[in-house]
Amino acid sequence: MNLPPQFSERIRPDIVKRAFLSTMSKRRENYGADPEAGSRHVTYFKKRSDTYRSQKGKGMSRTPRKIMLGRGMQLVGEGAEAPNARGGRRAHQPKSDRKFDEQINDKERRKAIRSAIAATASDKVYERHRYDGELPIVVEDIQKIERTQALIETLEQNGLGDELDRCRERTVRGGKGRNRGRKYETKVGPLVVVDRDDGVLSAASNIPGIDATEVDQLSAEDLAPGAKPGRLTVYSENALKKLEAEELFYG
Repeated sequence: MNLPPQFSERIRPDIVKRAFLSTMSKRRENYGADPEAGSRHVTYFKKRSDTYRSQKGKGMSRTPRKIMLGRGMQLVGEGAEAPNARGGRRAHQPKSDRKFDEQINDKERRKAIRSAIAATASDKVYERHRYDGELPIVVEDIQKIERTQALIETLEQNGLGDELDRCRERTVRGGKGRNRGRKYETKVGPLVVVDRDDGVLSAASNIPGIDATEVDQLSAEDLAPGAKPGRLTVYSENALKKLEAEELFYG
């Protein structure tokens, strides 16, 4: 069948990366320290040298102090609240009002998705996946598959058996992820794109590394995981027809 015009788009890895980072940034949660953390003390600190009971000229550091003893012009106490004092506030703590969203123009985002779609039919796929057949992969009525085993058999019949085996090979994760419930790394496998969900999205969720989505819900994160275009993608025939008929991602 003739491919939709989206597959003729020029592949732009730079724009795809911008769209990918923009999508990821919108899921990042804000965090920050309590504004009163380290500042819940009654402290004494006077900056002028000619002020009653000032700290200047006494040979002591000019740090806010919790007054524990007073003798005439001398006040004695341990430092508090200052960043250099025990139990004090942080010097530059994270602020909860910080914005992590990375904005991207709609035209640029749509161009990135078209570029990522074109990359699914390019040689970049062979560099990332264990597949040497023709591209793109089009399977008729794949959206009607409701059982996981039936989906696995369909993918194996279309030459994706080695790719499924690659996704089953779990790698021990390094770094702090091992201590946070993510002991193993799962490789990213094929993406199944359909025109509507008749059960295939649930079936694909049980296969490691396999994702499924509707064609009008595609994003740069789906088509280019890790901000690298060229993901092995399986399209249903109706998905390609809908892509062309509705001129998706052209605005």
